[in-house]
Amino acid sequence: MRLSFLLFIFIFSFTAKAQSVSGIINNADRKPLSDVLIRNLVSKTHAHTDIQGKFTLEQTKENDSVEISKRGFTTQKLKISSENFLSVQLEEKPFLLEEVTISNNLKYLNTISKIDLEIQPISNSQDLLRKVPGLFIGQHAGGGKAEQIFLRGFDCDHGTDINVTVDGMPVNMVSHAHGQGYADLHFVIPETVDNIDFDKGSYFADKGDFTTAGYVGFNTKNALQNSSLSFEGGQFDTFRTVALFNLLNKENQSAYFAGEYMMTDGYFDAPQNFNRINLFGKYSAKMNNGDRLALSVSHFKSQWDASGQIPDRAVNDGTISHYGAIDPNEGGNTGRTNFNLQYDAVIDENAKIKNTAYLSKYDFELYSNFTFFLNDPVNGDQIKQKENRTIVGFQSEYDNKISDKWLFKLGAGLRNDNNKDVELSHTVNRKTVLDYLSLGTVNQTNLFTYTSFDFTSGKWLINSGIRLDYFKFGYEDQLASSYTNQTQTKAIVSPKLNFLYTQNSQLQYFLKLGKGFHSNDTRVVVAQKGEKILPETYGADLGINWKPFPRMIINSAVWYLYLAQEFVYVGDEAVVEPSGKTERKGFDFGFRYQLTNWLFWNTDYTYTHARSIDEPKGNDYLPLAPIHTVMNGFSVKDLKGFSGSLRTRFLGDRPANEDNSVVAKGYCITDFSVSYQIKKVSIGVNIDNIFNTKWKETQFLTESRLANETDPVEEIHFTAGTPFNARLILKYSW
Repeated sequence: MRLSFLLFIFIFSFTAKAQSVSGIINNADRKPLSDVLIRNLVSKTHAHTDIQGKFTLEQTKENDSVEISKRGFTTQKLKISSENFLSVQLEEKPFLLEEVTISNNLKYLNTISKIDLEIQPISNSQDLLRKVPGLFIGQHAGGGKAEQIFLRGFDCDHGTDINVTVDGMPVNMVSHAHGQGYADLHFVIPETVDNIDFDKGSYFADKGDFTTAGYVGFNTKNALQNSSLSFEGGQFDTFRTVALFNLLNKENQSAYFAGEYMMTDGYFDAPQNFNRINLFGKYSAKMNNGDRLALSVSHFKSQWDASGQIPDRAVNDGTISHYGAIDPNEGGNTGRTNFNLQYDAVIDENAKIKNTAYLSKYDFELYSNFTFFLNDPVNGDQIKQKENRTIVGFQSEYDNKISDKWLFKLGAGLRNDNNKDVELSHTVNRKTVLDYLSLGTVNQTNLFTYTSFDFTSGKWLINSGIRLDYFKFGYEDQLASSYTNQTQTKAIVSPKLNFLYTQNSQLQYFLKLGKGFHSNDTRVVVAQKGEKILPETYGADLGINWKPFPRMIINSAVWYLYLAQEFVYVGDEAVVEPSGKTERKGFDFGFRYQLTNWLFWNTDYTYTHARSIDEPKGNDYLPLAPIHTVMNGFSVKDLKGFSGSLRTRFLGDRPANEDNSVVAKGYCITDFSVSYQIKKVSIGVNIDNIFNTKWKETQFLTESRLANETDPVEEIHFTAGTPFNARLILKYSW
């Protein structure tokens, strides 16, 4: 295919005095291309194509030079002739890492995410979070529960120390029935994700609650280039289908619908009976004055059975297999419906206001048994965690480019969670409630405001910001003998200061400093009467971004993070436990290299030293805190129709208790995928754990008792990771 495009000119009445030129840009299949950049090299004006590939370039006259560019396509320069309408056809080209530049941007990791998304498309919901270098996840409840997250020496549980959003809407659940910050991302259809905004640490004023280890912001596509229908089937009675329908393609307007259905029995001895349905619709529009609107609606429902965590001793003595269960009655169901409105209003060429408003309805019911017959030798220790909540909120941000050197931001917002009948109970067979351990209604409000300044001078960029968060916690204890509605309020100020020095287009240095925090469960807040319930963190990152060769990019950082003492609500036991001061320090390294036009190599390595400050040496380990992690992969993109990847992730051994006398064993897993494109049809194969390694995905040091035991035993309990798991994928696009 020629690396050029055909230029067709339709003649109207255009004179040298004309001040604009319009046109349409298509790909080689004559389908419109959106977000193509058209720049007038003389007047310095620019424009972008809309969903229909149309554009209007102002202040443009005859003989002006124009440059047309879009990532993944050849860039063309041309001179405007006497016609005022251009019809342009762009030819695709291979992705070239040499075209990725080190820009004057503090969020340097976003450059990495763009590269990874370009060469390694997301194939399932778990891949969404794995796009963050150094972030590891583990599933231990049948696939329907939010994943356990590990990042920068934090066992983030299900989201306590990482802020997760989708299109500006929070995913984390405050005062959740299972755990603080619970972030279930399964309502997102992976094929609708356009880009990922993430960073580690707490260095940006617009990021608030749960931003301690870092944040991840997913943004969905505003429009589809085409419609598609895919079917996926494989081992363990697995079936998944995804439909993407392009509904509206008018000038400055777009709309699409996406649907996903998945079912599987899973690889455990007890069938998982998992099924999930996702529905998502989005409408986007650009107004004549430049304002932009995006409205999205989504619905998610999931139910499953689970084998849960099993003890080493039951596997070692042959009572159950590596994929067996002690209590096969675990499982649950959950659902979420979201309404999200984003509106960006243009004030003038240097100022705009970005607004996001959202409403979520959420329900959750989970049955677990971690200790088997420890507390109840007759009925067993099964527990139910249940809730039904409504979330409403908004965030507005005013951005003003005061001058070429100064950029000012001012933001404010509100979030309210009304969580009814938050329950922890002792149950039998997921039907009978034997005893309520906790039951109440949570009402929690977070008001916040922030401001930041960016100052650019020569090679320097200095960012300073400050954030103020105010919380009101309310809890009505329904187990109390009389009506009790306890409330507490708390505020926290979080300053930020970041420095970026760009020596040239190949080398950049950065220093980031910031204070962050995560809120605690409302039940902790009222129990502690507001003391130590907004534990703050203080962090610093010092690093570089470096392109030693045109097709190689390296990023690395040394970092430190301090977390203040706090009290933690244990959702599985309805108790409050103290957690002392901790410190974490480490080293991150990332490497991206394009060996040929179609072969890519990526590696991410992290080392973390995590310790408790108040405990004596040797007894100061942080249980389950990762020490060494490696992600390594080779990817092929568009080699005569073939694309695919071979990806390995390694998590080293880590302490399972405070004195490191019990070790959670690490693992090394390799996944493989390959696909072949024939015009509108794609056929592919995805294989998890291609070497069929037997491994433990999640591990905990737990005291439990089996039905035939008289005394409890404390040892590693684990959930088995997936064995060799192959799936065939067929996709048709139009």
